[in-house]
Amino acid sequence: MMSVLELRHLKSLLALAETGSVSQAAQRVYLTQSALSHQLKQLEAAYGLMLFERKTQPLRFTPAGERLLALARELTAKVAAAERDLARIRQGEAGEMRVAVECHTCFDWLMPAMDAFRQHWPAVELDIVSGFHADPVGLLLSDRADLAIVSEAEPQAGIAYLPLFSYEMVGIAAREHFLAAKPVWQAEDFAGETLIHYPVADEMLDLLRKVLAPAGVNPARRTAELTIAIIQLVASRRGVAALPYWAVQPYLERGYVVARQIGEPRLRSELYAALRESDAERAYLQDFAQTVRDSSFAHLPGLTPLCV
Repeated sequence: MMSVLELRHLKSLLALAETGSVSQAAQRVYLTQSALSHQLKQLEAAYGLMLFERKTQPLRFTPAGERLLALARELTAKVAAAERDLARIRQGEAGEMRVAVECHTCFDWLMPAMDAFRQHWPAVELDIVSGFHADPVGLLLSDRADLAIVSEAEPQAGIAYLPLFSYEMVGIAAREHFLAAKPVWQAEDFAGETLIHYPVADEMLDLLRKVLAPAGVNPARRTAELTIAIIQLVASRRGVAALPYWAVQPYLERGYVVARQIGEPRLRSELYAALRESDAERAYLQDFAQTVRDSSFAHLPGLTPLCV
């Protein structure tokens, strides 16, 4: 008996389980929402069973859906492992990967991804180039790093980019701050405030580059090295901030501060893995980017896929 089940169906079910929403799952698997809904309905029609309850939020899988979801988790992991084995046969198992980062919040998701990568490629020597780097691509070109985490895919000779993910930047204020009562902040809302941010150049701050500078708004500034320090300053009403939603979620759950949408459409930032073009086909570098995507989408809220 021919099975109707394909690998793409299993990947769709995984995306559905991780996002809890058909619209977000569609983004994850690069389909329109209607195309994904049609795919799922075809699967349900083939088996004569409902796979999930559509009116719950987040959606809840039925026993039939849970059974296919278990298969999806098992099978996609085995497919990925087999493809890594083939890559090792083709290119070898050993290598070196020195990772440089330009974002202060990267380590929230980078460490779990690196742990998973070590299990995939135990013979690859993995290291982080110490310190924060304002020009990590320069480290690639000078052979002081092999992969860099960057916020823009700027065309540059000798450099290739692998998309990681897009994420929402939210406005952060103390619970008692008057802006806490405003659901969406615009550029002018920052005009009379002190903006607390990491000590980086203005062109690396998406709030300034994408929202404030085009509107001619230049608020007072204060810098802090650590996310928790920024949160504490905001909670003490020393100013407001714009931070990744996934980075501040734990502090929101504890009620330290509140988060609000910035702009219409929502302010979003991106992350890419940059590497030398000569290394772009190295299997372990490609797999590291995929591991970052898989780990981040599984554990961080509010991510959407990226294309270069």
